[in-house]
Amino acid sequence: MTASRSWKAWSCTVRLTVDDAAVLGAACGALKALMDRVDKAASRFRSDSELSAINTRAGSMVPVSRLLVDLVDVSLVAASMSGGAVDPTVGGAVVAAGYDDDIEAVRRRLPQASGSTGTVPGWQQVQLNRRLALIGIPKGATLDLGATAKAWTADRAALVLSKRHGCAVLVEIGGDLRAAGTPAEPWVIEVAERESDAGVAVTLAHGGLTTSTRTARRWSTPGGFAHHVIDPRTGRPADGPWRTASVWAPSAVRANTFSTALVATGDAALGRLTLAGHPARLVDEDGDVTELAGWPSASRVA
Repeated sequence: MTASRSWKAWSCTVRLTVDDAAVLGAACGALKALMDRVDKAASRFRSDSELSAINTRAGSMVPVSRLLVDLVDVSLVAASMSGGAVDPTVGGAVVAAGYDDDIEAVRRRLPQASGSTGTVPGWQQVQLNRRLALIGIPKGATLDLGATAKAWTADRAALVLSKRHGCAVLVEIGGDLRAAGTPAEPWVIEVAERESDAGVAVTLAHGGLTTSTRTARRWSTPGGFAHHVIDPRTGRPADGPWRTASVWAPSAVRANTFSTALVATGDAALGRLTLAGHPARLVDEDGDVTELAGWPSASRVA
C-alpha cells in the first residue's frame, strides 16, 4: 500500500512516498536525518556550517567532512557538464542580488537596491583535495551549493531507502524528485512552475525529474523582482528566454544540472541538452511551452 508524508524544510516542501506503508515512519526519520547532516555541512545560511567556514577562510585550505567533499565534488562535475552554467562560485553574486538570508526573511523586508554585480571567480578556482578532505576557494569567492545539494540529497535518500526497505521510493525536495526501486505502477507527478500552480501530469518510474524556475524564489527590489538563478557570465539574475525548465534524467543531480543551466544561460545550454537527449519542458516569459527530446505530450516521462 502506497503511503506518503510531507513537511516543510529548506524553505520548500519535502515529500516522501513509499509503496510499503509499514516503513514510512522509519524512512521519514532517515530522510530528515540526512537532510540535517547536509544542512550542517552545506548551508550558507548557518554560521556554524562547514560551507560557512570555507567561505570565511577563503584563501586557505579548510579541513571538511567526507560528506562536504562529496557535495562539492558533485557541484564541480555539474559545472563541467554544463559548461560552467551551473557554477558553485556564484555565492557572491547571489548575495549581491539580495538573497543573503532565508527566502522568507528576504521577502518580508522592504525592497532594497541590489548591490553591484556579483563576482563569479569560476568553478575551476575551487581546490578540492579528496584524499585529505580539504577544500579551498580564492579570497573574495563564496561557494553556494544550492544548485546541486538538494538534488544530491534526493538521489541519495531514494537509493538508500529503497535498498534498505526493499520497496519503491519517491523523494521530493522542492523541485527535485528522485524515484528508486520498482513501483507496481509509475508514480504520477504534477509538473508546475510553482507549488501552488496548476501543472501537467506525467508519470515517473525511475530516475530524476527536476524543475528550475525564476518565478518562485524571488523578491522585490526598487527596480522590480530579482531571483536566485544567476547567469555566471554576467553575475546577475538570469534574464534568458526561459523562466522555467523541467528535465528528466537518470538522476536528480543530472536533471537539475540541465534544468538550472537552461534557466541560467538559455540558448547556450540548449546544445548540451540536445546532445544528452533528456526530455525537457521549457516555459518562456509569455508562458508558451516548448517540449523537447520526447517530453510526453500525454502522460509519460520514463
